[in-house]
Amino acid sequence: MTVSYDKLWKLLIDKKMNRTDLKNTAGVSFNVLAKMSRNEFVSLESLCKICTVLACDIGDIMEFTENETA
Repeated sequence: MTVSYDKLWKLLIDKKMNRTDLKNTAGVSFNVLAKMSRNEFVSLESLCKICTVLACDIGDIMEFTENETA
């Protein structure tokens, strides 16, 4: 199973925020956003901070997907 943060990037567009705004407002590091850009796992604490700032649920910013086998 892998994780996808595509919902987060779409939500940021809807809220007219960029990643730097999110980083500063949520108090997460650039490394957290870099990991999220690569669809890597990040801490639940970071996800909670982002959800608090965006006033959303964790399911609104991420989803688990099945591994793609080639």
